[in-house]
Amino acid sequence: MSDPTASSGDTPAIITPELIALDANLGSTKEAVIAALAQTLAGAGRATSADDLRDAALARETKSATGLPGGIAIPHCRSESVTAASLGFARLDPKVDFGAPDGPADLVFLIAAPEGAGAAHMKLLSSLARALVKPAFVADLRASQTSAAIVALVEDVLKPAPKKAVAPVPAASPPPADDQIKHIVAVTACPTGIAHTYMAADSLVAAGERAGVTVHVETQGSSGSTPLSPALIESASAVIFATDVGVRDKQRFAGKPVVSSGVKRAINEPDTMVAEAMRASLNPNAATVEGAAATSDGDTAGSIGWGTRLRQILLTGVSYMIPFVAAGGLLIALGFLLAGYEISGDAKTIVLDNSLTALPQGGLATYLGAVLFQLGSLAFSFLVPALAGYIAFSIADRPGLAPGFTAGAVAVFVGAGFIGGLVGGIVAGFAALWISRIKVPQWARGLMPVVIVPLFGTLIVGALMFIVLGKPLAAITSGLTNWLNSLSGSSVIVLGVILGLMMCFDLGGPVNKAAYAFATAGLNVADPASLRIMAAVMAAGMVPPLAMALATTVRPGIFTEPERENGKAAWLLGASFISEGAIPFAAGDPFRVIPSMMAGGAVTGALIMATDTTLSAPHGGIFVFFAIGHLVWFLVALAAGTIVGTVCVVAAKQLVQRKKVAEDTTDFTLAAA
Repeated sequence: MSDPTASSGDTPAIITPELIALDANLGSTKEAVIAALAQTLAGAGRATSADDLRDAALARETKSATGLPGGIAIPHCRSESVTAASLGFARLDPKVDFGAPDGPADLVFLIAAPEGAGAAHMKLLSSLARALVKPAFVADLRASQTSAAIVALVEDVLKPAPKKAVAPVPAASPPPADDQIKHIVAVTACPTGIAHTYMAADSLVAAGERAGVTVHVETQGSSGSTPLSPALIESASAVIFATDVGVRDKQRFAGKPVVSSGVKRAINEPDTMVAEAMRASLNPNAATVEGAAATSDGDTAGSIGWGTRLRQILLTGVSYMIPFVAAGGLLIALGFLLAGYEISGDAKTIVLDNSLTALPQGGLATYLGAVLFQLGSLAFSFLVPALAGYIAFSIADRPGLAPGFTAGAVAVFVGAGFIGGLVGGIVAGFAALWISRIKVPQWARGLMPVVIVPLFGTLIVGALMFIVLGKPLAAITSGLTNWLNSLSGSSVIVLGVILGLMMCFDLGGPVNKAAYAFATAGLNVADPASLRIMAAVMAAGMVPPLAMALATTVRPGIFTEPERENGKAAWLLGASFISEGAIPFAAGDPFRVIPSMMAGGAVTGALIMATDTTLSAPHGGIFVFFAIGHLVWFLVALAAGTIVGTVCVVAAKQLVQRKKVAEDTTDFTLAAA
């Protein structure tokens, strides 16, 4: 039989004896173990750079720990440096903590996939992940005495399983009796889609077998997925969503009792999730896919709490809004660079009345500047509609898009701006959700998502925005704008401090994005106050990665090797206004890194506001220097905050014992965008 881990041509097998270390001491931290395994793969020619592979795996670790119950860890990543899909394996002595709930791990697989890994290789890697939930396979890994025996074990689980005939599900199955659970459907998905997706699926299937109920799982992973059939979903008693990312085509499960969690809970507590789904299927008041109706006894069957849900709703709108902001704002800034700030009043006329063969006064630069400015203005005009539209989308799925976008357009029309977009999007989403839950005859169900919900949802939110909400929200927006314009002296400096603290609090998380959305939504080249706010927000957001890069340069000895490597990349990330460049440092040491970064951000924000520094572009960092007013003061404020952040984090790491901090932050998690 051919080797299942090898492909045609000269592609190497996924695992060989040289990629295995048995009963090895690779260090006392997961960073050290991952670095050692990455070096092993690179030494065997599986990656062009051990450092790049290590950094990619550690970046994945910051999203969620890869330790699993039973002493197993599966750090994994996709990286351009990987030349062939590979597995590095170490049986550790002593064990090392990878964040599993039941303690450290002694069995570690580093799963390395090329950036463009083919479906065949991804399926092999997912087969390994699934095998790790089988006790017999794990026991054999611990008992094997040679590297060749480990290779044989892995090859055996990677062999393609024989195809089984699947009985078709009847198109019209009778509903189960009130006290009988027919079957459960589930969706699993993780950010990289290599390992946790498939392990969660097999854990749920096995838990269903133990509970006496069939669980059908759709894995939305890197090796592709086979969607559950509509008939299977229709006849299911409940649905489980074990995902760290959005569920594709979620509307297919509309009306089903639902249990929702992150993907790791399905691995750690599959029996509990299946039991919750079984209870939800028998509870007429259980949470459903359309919403989170409270149950009669207060049990939400593992559904997400309303605080978390509201944050997800708002962040969904902001995340979809930002591309319009970045593209539109940078195009506007480029228009200013070519044609000057006065182009804002003449751009529309120049674009409509002139062309490359009939240039306006000022020549080619003026014409191209007008085109760029007008293009950017049009893109920027989608800011509030996109915010409202995708807030509504996160509540009611696709039927909420039309009411949401309309609510955003009305908010702009009546002058309610960003605040109107937030309120209108929420109203539109819940209006669409309410309409979608109305019981209608069978013949009308197909019309609900494409006609009835958008029509009446738009009517409801439009009427409310025009008749009830629009004028009060516009008054609030106008009052806020006037208040900002009236700030001077110490008041404006305090605002700069607050914005700086917010930008550095969670490095791309909800607080950071709230400050950024506040700045971009109010950005107006004719409004000096909005330009100062934009400058404070961007400069403060650049501080954390720059401060950590400087700290790893001046005091490399107090940082780990992976942190020093991350510090090199953080220079460019900081200069580009990518606050997330500091996340690898903050995730591992939050109580020393985050306060230090906040101190630096507060200094930068205060100096920007005190010196009347302005910025007319919403993104780009130092590379949009041409859009910065008082560039020298911008650089001074940025340098001051970077130095303060550096001094604080170095002092904190020297004065506070790392062990004590680690004990205090065992369960700390950092939210990221």
